[in-house]
Amino acid sequence: MRVIGLMSGTSYDAIDAAAADLTLDGDRLTLTPLGLISRGYDDGLRATLAAALPPAATTLAEVCRLDTRIGRAFAAAAVEADRELCDGRAELVASHGQTVYHWVADGQVHGTLQIGQPAWIAEATGLPVVADFRPRDIAAGGQGAPLVSLVDRMWLRGRPGAPAALNLGGIANITAADGTAFDTGPANALVDAAVHEATDGRLAYDLDGELARSGTVDEGLLARLLTEPYYALAAPKTTGKELFHLPYLRTALRGYEALPAEDVVATLTRLTARTVADAVRTVGATEVVASGGGTRNPALMAALRAELGSGIPVRTSDELGLPSAAKEAYAFAVLGFLTLHGLPGTVPASTGARHASVLGSITPGRRGTPWPTVTAEGEGPVRLVVNGHGDGGR
Repeated sequence: MRVIGLMSGTSYDAIDAAAADLTLDGDRLTLTPLGLISRGYDDGLRATLAAALPPAATTLAEVCRLDTRIGRAFAAAAVEADRELCDGRAELVASHGQTVYHWVADGQVHGTLQIGQPAWIAEATGLPVVADFRPRDIAAGGQGAPLVSLVDRMWLRGRPGAPAALNLGGIANITAADGTAFDTGPANALVDAAVHEATDGRLAYDLDGELARSGTVDEGLLARLLTEPYYALAAPKTTGKELFHLPYLRTALRGYEALPAEDVVATLTRLTARTVADAVRTVGATEVVASGGGTRNPALMAALRAELGSGIPVRTSDELGLPSAAKEAYAFAVLGFLTLHGLPGTVPASTGARHASVLGSITPGRRGTPWPTVTAEGEGPVRLVVNGHGDGGR
């Protein structure tokens, strides 16, 4: 089945559309990557979205408008991906949508909201759309994240030692070989906020880690940042920009107003590396396979390698056949495929749910929804093979 996965993460900088051929054979799912297109939100939409996100106040009218505008933007990306990557022969779209709120209280997730109305995607492409993946896991007592943990476990199965998958988006999350998975804290979220603030909006992120590399880590500020209670919580746990946002950063920087912007960014980059490395050691990982926008930041990757030392190698998902920029979009293509086949898309050990769940809601295409015959044995595939890279990416 030819599937398009659509993803926009907590950095809300672009919509990634990755296309894949997926073939299910018993407990083995083979993924053949067909490519990625990435399209940024237009400046007006991105600014409106940023202005509506917590801790800012918004209105239901604005949420409705954003749901429509983001749905149309996702639809345009899906149409382009079908034409450019699938020769017009895509059969399914899996859309994560745009997370705008993740309701966490007292360590429990009570709800989550991803917008980008899938009806616009179905209408524009004529294809069935799987969307709204996270709420079902939350209804079963889970955190609703990290949902890519099932894909990570299948993909890294068979690698030597205890590999861990790491995603460095706005928020960092990790999946361990034993199924433990959680958000470690900010990846790019606080760095992006600091850069945007320091440059009066001229820059949205630390391009090539230049600011971090030209600055010096302030150990006092780093120690203050590390007192954040979230880091000490036991897994499973999730977080987002509901916590790690610009006002949070401004509060943390009180008394450090004279610190040069380069030093602030260097310190925040080290914060990400330190908290990720602590998480890696906690789960007993012997290897880290990283993906996400943070892998394009040489300063962050160097800091992470320094924190972990030579005993725990850090490689990118590109080396195992999945481009780091596209890996999460491919993961949601897999999750949409599983949903259409009536197969679970969660690992209870990863999200803390009472049981595994078939995820999402399906919006039929113009010809309805094709219901494939389930060919997997038991509860679904246990191994994901990226075509051309062998079992377990080896």
